[in-house]
Amino acid sequence: MALREIATGNAIISVLAVLLALLVGAIMIAFTDENVQKTAVYFFARPGDTVVAVWQSVSGAYSALFQGSIYNFRRPGFEAGIKPLTETLTFATPLIAAGLGVGLAFRVGMFNIGGRGQMLIAASVAGWVGFGWDLPWGIHMIVAVLAGMLGGALWAGIAGLLKARTGAHEVIVTIMLNYIAYYLVSWMLRTPGLLQAPGSSNPKTPAIKEMAVFIKILGPQYNLHFGFLLAIIATIIVWWILNRSNLGFQFKAVGENPNAARVAGINVKSMYVYAMLISGALVGLAGVAQVLGTVTTGFSSGIDAGIGFDAITVALLGRSTPWGIFVAGILFGAFKAGGFSMQAAEGVPVEIVLVVQSLIVLFIAAPPLVRAIFRLPSPGSRQKRTVPNVTKEVAAK
Repeated sequence: MALREIATGNAIISVLAVLLALLVGAIMIAFTDENVQKTAVYFFARPGDTVVAVWQSVSGAYSALFQGSIYNFRRPGFEAGIKPLTETLTFATPLIAAGLGVGLAFRVGMFNIGGRGQMLIAASVAGWVGFGWDLPWGIHMIVAVLAGMLGGALWAGIAGLLKARTGAHEVIVTIMLNYIAYYLVSWMLRTPGLLQAPGSSNPKTPAIKEMAVFIKILGPQYNLHFGFLLAIIATIIVWWILNRSNLGFQFKAVGENPNAARVAGINVKSMYVYAMLISGALVGLAGVAQVLGTVTTGFSSGIDAGIGFDAITVALLGRSTPWGIFVAGILFGAFKAGGFSMQAAEGVPVEIVLVVQSLIVLFIAAPPLVRAIFRLPSPGSRQKRTVPNVTKEVAAK
């Protein structure tokens, strides 16, 4: 029974989806490798050469992925070797925060596709506080973080309010809000006196003041900053909201069946607004981490770096559970950190990493396909037990 529960669970589907994506990625790496292509010409004469070339290309690429994201054995000393892991955690920080926001909205039955816009607004507000205000150390950082999260919450709250009051679909609204936020921030970056750096003609902000910059939690030799600790705290808070609070119970009830939740006395419209406010605040935390921790020398309209859309993938891989999203964020952070190493060390196109990420989403979206490939039982299926026909046995006697 235990093995059947494991085999039919969501977690095993996510793990197998990653493995399948890596397998397909290995095939693509082999097909695009020059040595493999050369040896494939005389495959039937010397097949061993092709097998060796395939192994070298795939193992070299994934070895570079590991050394670029976890530990680099070629660097002298443990402190230098562990730096790739800190880079993975740095890349994972905004993915975890934004993934939590998207995942929480999923649990309420809402699709928050507006991560880009919420990140841009949050980054702009936090950046404006960071470079435009003068506050003591510590207080400056806290105010900037809270201001950025508030900006993201209010921007997402627009979609929640429109859905609650007018029934407008949140997917359409959040997508449109992405464009509005992008062009609004782009205009402010080109307008002196708003976000544009004084005396500059480039669409870029001034540098964040030192009092508001996130501290490096492992020292100045690493890029890992305080934002990662905030991501851990956010994961714990979201877990508590969803699993230990009355608000989380109402969220899940609305996500399962809004009509039944309404009959049970839950204010469904309010839940939509609350969910989008919290979701936007979490996605906004990703934008805050970018401007106060990763890009502190001034940012442009590309500060979101596609994280708002990657967060959807992270939330799907994590099955919209807080700790699942946390692990998925670290995995995708490893893909980002190791992808550049694969390209530099082995000449593997970095686009292959993007293909692997896309395949993960594809396989997660098609659980029956994964179960068919690995011959896993379907959820809820039970082995038929042979029940003796007592009536026939009695008649025979």
